Amino acid sequence: MSTQLNAGIPLSHAPDGVGYKLLELPPELVELLESDDPPTLTLHPSPTAALLKTTINGLPKIYSLRQKNTSNGLILLSPFTQTAQQPQQQQPSRPDNKQTTTGPGGDDDMDIEQEGMMDIPIPGLRTLTTLHETIELVPEAEGANAPAVKARGKWHEKFAKGR
Repeated sequence: MSTQLNAGIPLSHAPDGVGYKLLELPPELVELLESDDPPTLTLHPSPTAALLKTTINGLPKIYSLRQKNTSNGLILLSPFTQTAQQPQQQQPSRPDNKQTTTGPGGDDDMDIEQEGMMDIPIPGLRTLTTLHETIELVPEAEGANAPAVKARGKWHEKFAKGR
């Protein structure tokens, strides 16, 4: 009878120091980027926002990059495997005093030198970062060099003028 550990999925926090940003792409741009002949994308500065420019079907297309903050964080995970020592069930001894087990391929022999202990791989998850901002691409009108300023809403109309 085999023994199984049921300790759940190990989760550890190990930030890797890389700054991640989540980029939301419009569906038509995703479709073009996944095609056999994807367009070239270029970033250009502007006074109010960065612009992403490309050519789609011979026509220039401009997107402005807008940052959105979210109250719910998105956790970026990475798989990892750790090993744990587990006692191995006793098998009949061999003359060379080594135990053999069948390897992952089914026919390879692996020698286990430790007395009665075996490394068990335990898959787990590692959190790389938590994202609270996403960047969305907003289509701009043709020939626009800078993104249009949008109305901000009633609160800004009433209270933000004096700030």
